[in-house]
Amino acid sequence: MVGGGSVKRILELHGQGQSIRAISVELGLSRNTVRKYLRAPGVPRYGPRPPRPTKLDPFTDHLRRRLAEGVRNGVVLLREIRAQGYAGGYTVVKDFLCPLRPPKTERATMRFETRPGEQAQVDWGRFAYIDAQGQRRGCWAFVMVLSWSRALYVEFVERADVTTFIRCHLHAFERFGGVPERCLYDNSKLVVLGRDAAGQPAWNERFLDFALRVGFEVKLCRPYRAQTKGRVESGIKYVRGNFWPTARFTDLPDLNRQAQTWVDEIADQRNHGTTGEPPVQRLACERAQLRALPAPERLADLLRDTRKVGRDGFVQWAGSFYGVPWTAVGQEVYVAPTAAGLELWSAVERLAVHPRSLRRGERFTIPGQWAGLRQPDARPAAEAVARQVVTIDVEQRALALYDALAVGAP
Repeated sequence: MVGGGSVKRILELHGQGQSIRAISVELGLSRNTVRKYLRAPGVPRYGPRPPRPTKLDPFTDHLRRRLAEGVRNGVVLLREIRAQGYAGGYTVVKDFLCPLRPPKTERATMRFETRPGEQAQVDWGRFAYIDAQGQRRGCWAFVMVLSWSRALYVEFVERADVTTFIRCHLHAFERFGGVPERCLYDNSKLVVLGRDAAGQPAWNERFLDFALRVGFEVKLCRPYRAQTKGRVESGIKYVRGNFWPTARFTDLPDLNRQAQTWVDEIADQRNHGTTGEPPVQRLACERAQLRALPAPERLADLLRDTRKVGRDGFVQWAGSFYGVPWTAVGQEVYVAPTAAGLELWSAVERLAVHPRSLRRGERFTIPGQWAGLRQPDARPAAEAVARQVVTIDVEQRALALYDALAVGAP
């Protein structure tokens, strides 16, 4: 079959007066082919060819379903279908997904580069899931990104309070191998409580105390300009798009183990789109510029939540109840979450150790929680009752008098 370009050339040469034989020689076609197209009323039109089968065909239903669920990351979808047996490449998947994705709207922004060890960016992301009991629950993802190396730290937690925020910072600094010169935040109340009339920040004193003890400067984004910390904003999107769709977990410790494996094997191993290098390689260079963490005892008092022990001998924390010895009723105690569970402390003594609750409303006791507590009696003792008896003197009468009264009764 002759293409449309060859047909046009046949007509051009014929219009220039060349013979059928000369046209067939110049174009390498038979004279009968030249005659056929010269006799045709116009240039032939060809319909679209039927698509040829590809290796992706058995997996397109899965891709469409995941797109409808909001999963649009091609790398994640490639990973899923390869687990199902797909043996093709990424380009075929990308070409299939491209027309099915909604168009993007790009906004211009200025990029600022930093020196190794100069800056980290920090943010929270909220993630929803269905627990083992079928209830909808949520957790927070703390994300820190070192601006020069793009090394990533991710930790999922139940509470977004100041104590948890401080604890996550320490875990990230330990993972990176040191502390940067400054950390950049949005205007979260975990960092800044507000601004005065002149626009100056009113700092969260507890968090500022932590930053001063550790030795990093706290920097804020301009209000409503979250893109000024775009590296960590991109990190949140990366976690949401690349890790979260494939996470299958039983509890938060399990989720965090999976997240750390994902960071080690995928996030920090990829060639970063901006630097062109794996973050793990750049981190090896940046680590030499990070500052050392202070001794743990300097920060111990910042890592404990305080709760008041109820009259029933329980502390309420994160929607569940944890027992302590009854002698601590009414006192303020420290709550110290650990990787394995929860510790409750007085000022100098560990009062109890509990596993972490898997659902709201659970109640945990400890052996001997009420030992030595004198229980009130359910009813007064016999001797106490005897002491309360009132003695009444009764007049003594003859029985004949009662009989006479009975006969005269109507």
